[in-house]
Amino acid sequence: MSGGFLVVLGIIVIVMVHEAGHFFAARAVGMKATEFFFGFGPRLWSTRRGETEYGVKALPLGGYVRITGMNPMEEVAPEDEGRTYRDKPFWAKSLVVLAGSATHFPLAFLLFYLAASGIGMPVRTTTVADVQAAMDDGSPTPAAVAGLLAGDTVISLAGTPTPEWGDLVEAIVERPGQTVSLGVEREGRAFSIEITLAAVDDGAGGERGYLGIAPGTRTARAGPVAGLGEAGSSLGNAVVASGRGLWDLVTGVPRLVAAVVGGDADQVGDNRPVSPIGLVGIAGDLGVSYAVQLVAYVAVFVGLLNAIPLYPLDGGHFAVALYEKLRGRPADVRRLVPVAATVIAFLVVIGLLAVYLDIAHPFRLG
Repeated sequence: MSGGFLVVLGIIVIVMVHEAGHFFAARAVGMKATEFFFGFGPRLWSTRRGETEYGVKALPLGGYVRITGMNPMEEVAPEDEGRTYRDKPFWAKSLVVLAGSATHFPLAFLLFYLAASGIGMPVRTTTVADVQAAMDDGSPTPAAVAGLLAGDTVISLAGTPTPEWGDLVEAIVERPGQTVSLGVEREGRAFSIEITLAAVDDGAGGERGYLGIAPGTRTARAGPVAGLGEAGSSLGNAVVASGRGLWDLVTGVPRLVAAVVGGDADQVGDNRPVSPIGLVGIAGDLGVSYAVQLVAYVAVFVGLLNAIPLYPLDGGHFAVALYEKLRGRPADVRRLVPVAATVIAFLVVIGLLAVYLDIAHPFRLG
C-alpha cells in the first residue's frame, strides 16, 4: 500500500472522526443532528437513518454535522425546542464544540502506536545495501577501492565495534583521510580490510571522513508496553512542533505572499504550508510507517488549529459559549461576522498558496 494512498485515506479518517466527535457528543446531550456529511456542495450520495441524513458531497474539502439551533438565526420547529444547541447549558455546548478537536489527539496516539508496535519502524543497519562507485570528482570511493560488496556487514572500524549504523557513521566522520582497519562479515566469514577514508567538506569549514556505502534497513517493532511510551513521546513532540508550526504559519504569511507574488517562491524553503497534494507527494518518498506517522502529525496540527478561539473554528464556538456563560445572555454573533470572514479568508489564502507551491515547487524530503 503506497504512502500517498495512506495519506489520502488518513485525511478522510481524520475528517470523519472529527465530525463523529461532534455528532455523538450532540446525541449524548440530547441535541438534534439532522445531517452528517463528508464534503460540501452538491450531494453525491446520501441515506437517512432516523432523524439524520448521512452522505457524501462533491467537494472533498472537509465535513460537517448540522446541529439544530447552532446557527442562532435558524428558525426552529416548535417540537424541536429543548433539543437545540442554543437551549443547552454551557457544559453541554462546550462538550459538543470541543469534541471534534479532542478526537484528534487519541487518534494520533493510536497511529503513533500502530507505527511503533504494529507496523514497526525501519532502522538503518551496518549491512551494506549499495556501494558508491565514484566520488563527486570522479575518483573511486574508499569502499569501491577496498572491494566492499552489497550484503557485507561492517562490524568494526579502527578496532571499535559498530553494532548500529549511527556508531559506524560517527567513527567514519571522525577520521578524515586516515587509514583504518575495517572489520567485515561476508557470508558468515569475518575478516579485516585496511582502508583509507576520504576527506570531504563537512559544510562548516572543516573535513569529515567518508567511506561510500549505503546502509541496509531492518524493521524494528517496540513491545506492546514500550510502544505506549514511544507513542506518548511522539504525540508530545507532535503537539510542540504543531504549535510552533501554527505560529510560524501566521507570522510568516506576509513573507510567503511576497515571495510568491514576487516570483521568488523557490526561496521559500521548508517553512511553508503543505496541501493534501503536497502531503501525498511527501508520502510517496516514505515507507508505510512514516506515512502513518505523517497522518498522525496532520491530525495533531488540524486539532490544534481547530481549537484556536476564533470564530467559526471549534475554539471560537467555545469562546462564544464561555462569553454567554460569563455575561448571562446570548451573544450577538452578527458582530463576529468580520472575524469569521477574516479567519476563512486567511485559511483560503493559505490553502491556495499551499496548492500553488505543491504544484509549482514540490516539497521533497532530503
